[in-house]
Amino acid sequence: MSITKRECVAGALACLWVLGSVGAASAQLELKILAPAAPGGGWDGTARAMQQVLTATGIGKGVQVTNVPGAGGSIGLAQFVNTAKGDPNQLMVNGFVMVGSLISNKSPVTLSMVTPIARLTAEAEVIVVPATSPIQSATDLVAAMKADIAKVTFAGGSAGGVDHILAGLLAGTVGLDGSKVNYVPFSGGGEALAALLSGRVSAGISGWGEFEGQVKAGKLRAIAVTSPERLPGNPTPTLREQGIALDLLNWRSVMAAPGISAEQKKTLSDAIDRMVKSKEWKDILAQRGWDDAYLPEPAFGEFLKNEQGRVEAVLKSVGLVK
Repeated sequence: MSITKRECVAGALACLWVLGSVGAASAQLELKILAPAAPGGGWDGTARAMQQVLTATGIGKGVQVTNVPGAGGSIGLAQFVNTAKGDPNQLMVNGFVMVGSLISNKSPVTLSMVTPIARLTAEAEVIVVPATSPIQSATDLVAAMKADIAKVTFAGGSAGGVDHILAGLLAGTVGLDGSKVNYVPFSGGGEALAALLSGRVSAGISGWGEFEGQVKAGKLRAIAVTSPERLPGNPTPTLREQGIALDLLNWRSVMAAPGISAEQKKTLSDAIDRMVKSKEWKDILAQRGWDDAYLPEPAFGEFLKNEQGRVEAVLKSVGLVK
């Protein structure tokens, strides 16, 4: 049977369309990732892990990471909003801490100005006390707070951050006034650790990695983790195991620039989906002790909205927001 000229043309066009689709799907993305914090922190670590995996898997090429520290991420966010608008090759790492910082600082730039892509990881908080402390458990800690909340001092990161929010949530969960929590913010983990080891504060709050060495050395006692279940290989009981109905995870996420198209957003979302499902990403999670908290759009957008409401309520309860 002979093939007509029209059929030849149609077939050629179909082949070109298929080849074009394959090429688009496999095209490497030249991405720039903004970490709105100084090198060495959690957001910087997340951005560089993404850089490593995106490059190793061939999803991206020439992936760059830039650090813009300050004001709990709000300086980096402002720069991202102002300079990346409409650019589908730019991403920004952020997380729980930025939510609290933007609210407490009454920032003129907000997360509604950028494009949510996905939640990536989560890390439980741990509550520790000096090894010489009479406080042996979270139950003992709560009892001390109920006896005199002003005498129980908590050391942690910046005011309004995840550590502070946990202290306020703990007070509220056990029926106390969160605004009366005696919280001492420190700019670095070393300073908080020194305050703990010297006995100047009652308890410390941070990620497990911050205190792990001192706990294993017997200088600090871990009395609770804030995950729904115990951390793998870690005997520290959860708050829930001790009768306190509270979970809190310090999550990290990735955002795209404002003003990108739906098609551009899908391209980035698909790239991140491939990244988090790769062996290379799973290896990074295992190496760093990060929990896989992957939540793509649109569920991530809904989660973010609810989380902003929860954080604002806590910050009001501890007197940081009116």
